[in-house]
Amino acid sequence: MSNISDEPGHGSSPAAWTAVVIMLVGLAIATAALFLDAYALCYAGGALVVVGLIVGGVLKALGFGVGGSRVRGSH
Repeated sequence: MSNISDEPGHGSSPAAWTAVVIMLVGLAIATAALFLDAYALCYAGGALVVVGLIVGGVLKALGFGVGGSRVRGSH
């Protein structure tokens, strides 16, 4: 049986959740815009996906990632 402390965390961190929520909103906007033939809005939704990736990386660098210094319960 493996030790619980060896568990990688599966991305359950404020950085991961924030990135995923931003990217899901971007994908929803892009999908709706594609159906409405609003290509400028579709590209804006795609850009929001890229922003989500960047925000996730920045938050991880600031210590909000898995095992980060600012996450509650980390040592």
